Amino acid sequence: MELYVISLWLLFLLIIIATIDIPVSFSKNAQFIGIKKLVSMNSVPLISLLLLLIGIAFIGRFKYKLQGSMKTFTVIEVQDGNFEHLTFLTTYIVPLISFNLGETRNVLILFLLLIAIGAICIKTQMFYANPTLAILGFHIYIISGTFRTGTRLGIIVISRDKIVAGSRVKYRRLDEKIYFARLIQ
Repeated sequence: MELYVISLWLLFLLIIIATIDIPVSFSKNAQFIGIKKLVSMNSVPLISLLLLLIGIAFIGRFKYKLQGSMKTFTVIEVQDGNFEHLTFLTTYIVPLISFNLGETRNVLILFLLLIAIGAICIKTQMFYANPTLAILGFHIYIISGTFRTGTRLGIIVISRDKIVAGSRVKYRRLDEKIYFARLIQ
């Protein structure tokens, strides 16, 4: 679930930019409208800012979870899966920013769509297709490898390293078929 929230980081940023309303006047008679009025005019961008900050905290937790001891395997075959980042961005994020978020009904629809998309991403284990992770330098690979036990398996790997066939990597399981991996130096 945390990786899904992280994947929406760009959407939250775009919503803030598209909906923030801070009145600015350079007239001599200009007055501050007050915190209450300013907050009520900017509830959607404030909620988006809160979710963006939660996403940043989740990125920190994700990086922390990737530390520690890891098992090793040898990569036999590698397919680049980085297109998944762009697919998620163009399929989900870009269309959602076109909502008129000035209307309460559309904000509710957006919220329900994000919950539905999140449930689908989590249930189908597509949470790794994450444009925010791509921005942070992570790559997606579809890998066949041989584990120490001699077992050969096809898995999806998230890594900051460029993984090629024949590489020895350390890995940590994130989900049933999703792993984080580092090259063994």
